[in-house]
Amino acid sequence: MAKIRVRRETGTLFLDFQYRGARCREQTALPDTPGNRKVLESLAKRIEKAILKGNFTYAEFFPDSPRAKEGGDPGTAAPGSPAKGDHPTPTFAEFAELWVIESGPRWRAQYRTEVRKTLDAIILPGLGDKPLATIDRGHLLGFQAQIAKRRGRSGETVSARRINKVMGLVKTILNEGCDRHGLQSPARTLKRLKQGRTEVMPFSLEEVELLIARVREDYRPYLTVRLLTGLRTGEADGLQWEDIDFAAGVFRVERTHSRNGDGGTKTDGSRRTIPMVPQVRAAFETQRTRAVDGCPWVFHSQYGNPMDAVNFTNRIWYPLLRNLGLKQRPPYQMRHTAATLMLAAGENPEWVANVLGHSTTEMLFRVYSRFVPNLTRNDGLAFAGLVNGHLGKRAVEATASKSAPPTDNAAALAALQSLSPEQLATLLTLAKKAS
Repeated sequence: MAKIRVRRETGTLFLDFQYRGARCREQTALPDTPGNRKVLESLAKRIEKAILKGNFTYAEFFPDSPRAKEGGDPGTAAPGSPAKGDHPTPTFAEFAELWVIESGPRWRAQYRTEVRKTLDAIILPGLGDKPLATIDRGHLLGFQAQIAKRRGRSGETVSARRINKVMGLVKTILNEGCDRHGLQSPARTLKRLKQGRTEVMPFSLEEVELLIARVREDYRPYLTVRLLTGLRTGEADGLQWEDIDFAAGVFRVERTHSRNGDGGTKTDGSRRTIPMVPQVRAAFETQRTRAVDGCPWVFHSQYGNPMDAVNFTNRIWYPLLRNLGLKQRPPYQMRHTAATLMLAAGENPEWVANVLGHSTTEMLFRVYSRFVPNLTRNDGLAFAGLVNGHLGKRAVEATASKSAPPTDNAAALAALQSLSPEQLATLLTLAKKAS
């Protein structure tokens, strides 16, 4: 998408747009005025339209530009580059720009920013100049291998999860582009890399108590709410006082907040109403006494600004874990902690899923089952107790009516049948010792 920008040194306007995977900036001598901006906006629309149709001629729009002379014009392509007639379909970069324009209104601001960064930094430099019709499975595998060699912030190579995320974006764009131009997309046969299992390191109830007791006092309500409700970081940071209903004893999750500003929830199902347990209610009431006039957010800085997730993580969270001697883990583990505590307490999984903002219970059993004793026992004792409790008496009565044993024997048999497997094992052990 072509943008109108201002050159700081001169105060004049210039056009900034993507063409064949490259960033193009064409200067003008026009000062920054509303009238000049309208002129350039009209020119920008014409450029976008020509690029999408595949008939953009660089020299036609910018005859004095060095790019027109160096091969930026498809009609005067540099040696080794494809000629205009060789690819009737747009390049990956050209279609990607159209796809972003069409899809952008459906995205949250944070996701829109993330897509833009991924396209500009990774995808377009690798695939942007290739026409859709020329991209094959080999290109995609080679591009995927290039991503795998990249280094992350910690200096290590990027994870399989990150690679799959980037390739998922490539697949979506390529599939849509090929469908529109009657092509068979090579991305549909590309398999995802195997990812490691989601690392879940919840805190125990004793550790939760310790975290709340030892955190800085001004962050104690924030930690209490996150540890006992399972709110995502953006959901907790986006809470506003209008979302808290003390009379009904509930609060609503309506939005998220990040460094990119306020945004919608992750999914429609993430908008939900959560009941307040006494500790959470007390945390909100304590936080209300610290409210800053004119500040809509529940959790905020001392100056009334919304929470900064990065600042909290680096200055509060990790130092707290080190001080307590607990294994380092990201703040998101507070969400896992709430989930495991709710399930271990015997709450209905559907209720837990609703509190966490999941549409189904599938993720609960897939991710948290090994942390909940009642969900992981495999000795059959629970089933044996259920069957014995409901069917034992009937079996005894049926036996008594057929064989008519003495009344005392029937009563003794019924008593034995009513015992749990553990009690029966203990009784047999005592009997052996006595004999």
